[in-house]
Amino acid sequence: MIPRLIIIGALFIGTCYSGFAQEEIRLWEGKAPGSEGWTHQEVSTTSANGIVAIRNVVDPSLSVYLPEPSSSTGIAVVVCPGGAFRALSLEGEGVAAAKWLNKRGIAAFVLKYRLLKTDDRTQMSFSMPGASTKLQIKNANANPDPNNEELNNVIKLATSDGQQAIRLVRQNAKRWNINPLKIGIMGFSAGGGVAVGTALLNDPAGCPDFLVSVYGPSQVDVNVPANAPPLFIAVAANHKPVSAGCVALYTVWNEAGKPAELHVYSKGKGPFGMGGNGLPSDTWPDRFLEWLKAEGF
Repeated sequence: MIPRLIIIGALFIGTCYSGFAQEEIRLWEGKAPGSEGWTHQEVSTTSANGIVAIRNVVDPSLSVYLPEPSSSTGIAVVVCPGGAFRALSLEGEGVAAAKWLNKRGIAAFVLKYRLLKTDDRTQMSFSMPGASTKLQIKNANANPDPNNEELNNVIKLATSDGQQAIRLVRQNAKRWNINPLKIGIMGFSAGGGVAVGTALLNDPAGCPDFLVSVYGPSQVDVNVPANAPPLFIAVAANHKPVSAGCVALYTVWNEAGKPAELHVYSKGKGPFGMGGNGLPSDTWPDRFLEWLKAEGF
């Protein structure tokens, strides 16, 4: 059953739509299922170079970013920031993506999903762990620590948050001027793993209509479902072993006869976010928009 819409903070700022979160919505009524016993507190930290990270997410939520009504296309995207399931890069891989989408008439919903518990001494990374290790990728599963029970549980919980986010957006499509058949999900790094996971679960209400993975390989075995959505992937070749995982994901999708497009940039800054690095990978958002149009959205 889909819970009632639960607003935990509304920031309606006059008639300003794009650039500010209009509201923040809790995903679950009461405690999130599967982590009812969690008692730690969410924290926000800022690194020496000014990167803001959110850690220890217990109460997952969606931040709503709507385009100007006159420019709305009816398309919506749930955006999943990365952070190795240990933090969330909400600005560079969340808000920045939402603003870019809004300028193109696309509604955006930035997802704050559940994470591994960490403390202040933990070194934070905005890349998937295992970057210096050669992964054994089987069934397109690029999980860097497949025997880590705690990590696997969090991946499962985060994926359920992703599906719940899609359900809530679909449930409120009329309210937000969205076509319920044009709701996609975009994930960066670990968030890409969350996004892919939503398309693998057998739940039509929580399945995306299109799937975008930005340097985010699957973190679970990939058995491509019959109703698999079109898939778009962007990654830098030198972002290893992430790039190998993304190629494996494309391969299984393509072999299953499902629409898939893969962009591997020979020069790219590992986790390149929305661009601005002066490298070929900066163009991926434009390629995504072209793909979205080509797929009929």
